[in-house]
Amino acid sequence: MFEKKPTTIDEQIDQLIKRGLTIKDRDIVAHYLSHISYYRLGEYWYSMQSDKEQHIFKENSKFEDVIALYCFDGELKILLFDVIEKIEISLRTKLIYHLSHEISPWWFQNFDLFNDSKALVKTLSSLEEELERTKDDSIKNHYRKHKDDLRFPPAWKSLEQTSFGALSKLYGNLKHTVSSKDIIAKEYGAVNHTYLPSWLQSIAQIRNYCAHHSRLWNRNLPGNPKLLSTPPNPWIADVPKQHEFQKLYVHLCLMKYFLNIIQPENSFAEKLYELFEKYPNVDPNALGMKNNWYKEPLWAKK
Repeated sequence: MFEKKPTTIDEQIDQLIKRGLTIKDRDIVAHYLSHISYYRLGEYWYSMQSDKEQHIFKENSKFEDVIALYCFDGELKILLFDVIEKIEISLRTKLIYHLSHEISPWWFQNFDLFNDSKALVKTLSSLEEELERTKDDSIKNHYRKHKDDLRFPPAWKSLEQTSFGALSKLYGNLKHTVSSKDIIAKEYGAVNHTYLPSWLQSIAQIRNYCAHHSRLWNRNLPGNPKLLSTPPNPWIADVPKQHEFQKLYVHLCLMKYFLNIIQPENSFAEKLYELFEKYPNVDPNALGMKNNWYKEPLWAKK
C-alpha cells in the first residue's frame, strides 16, 4: 500500500537541499512551491538527477534552472496554442465548407460517409453534450426556432462548438470515397487523405497538453505522423528518423507546414528562435531540435 505522507513546504525544501539541489533563498523557493506543486516541478528537475532512485541531484543543479525550464515550457505552450488555434479554425472551416457543399449541411450525421460507426456515435455524443452546455445564442435561437427539427443544427453552427480532437476524428473517419477528404488534404499540401489524419491526430494531442497545462518539454509524445517523401511545399532536409518522432521537433515542423499555408506571413520561426535565446540553459535536444533548424527551407524567411 502507498504509505507516503504529505510534506510541508519547509520539509520539501529541506529534502531538495539534502538531495543536492542548490537553493539560494528559501523564501523565494517557498513562494514558488506555494503556487506550483512539488510534484509538478519534479517533472522538470527529474532530468537533473544523477540517481533517479534516490533522487540525488547532479553537481551544480540549481533551483533557478528548474524554474527556467518551467517558464520556458509555459511560454512554449502559449506559442503553440496560438499556432494550433489557427490550424483548428482553418480545419473547421474547410470541413464545414467542402462537405456541406458536397453532401449536405448534416453530413456529420450521415453514417454512410464514415468507416467506424462506433467512433462516430462517440463523436456525436460528445457534440450533443457540447450543444446542451453551450451558452451560444446562435445555438439557443436555432433550437427555439426549429423545435420540430430533431437533427443537430447544420454543420456551420454545430461544428463551431466541437473540439479540434473531434474535428480530427471526423476527418480521419471519413470514407476515402468522399471527395472532400482528398480536396482538403491537397489544400494543406498533404497530397491525399493518406497522410493528413496522422498529422491532425499528432497536433490534437499536443493541443491537449497545452490546454491542460501538461509538460511538453522533454516529453515523449505518442503521435506517429506519416511523412511525405517529397512534400509539394517547402519542408526540411534533415528529417527526423522514426524513433525521433516521440520528440516535439517533427510535430513543430508539421505545425509550421500548416501555418505557412494558412498564414504565409507568420512569425512562428522567429518567436520559437527568440524563446531558445531567452532561455539559453534549455537544451534544444530535449525537444529533438536539429542543428540549424531555423535555416531549413520550412523555417527560413522567404
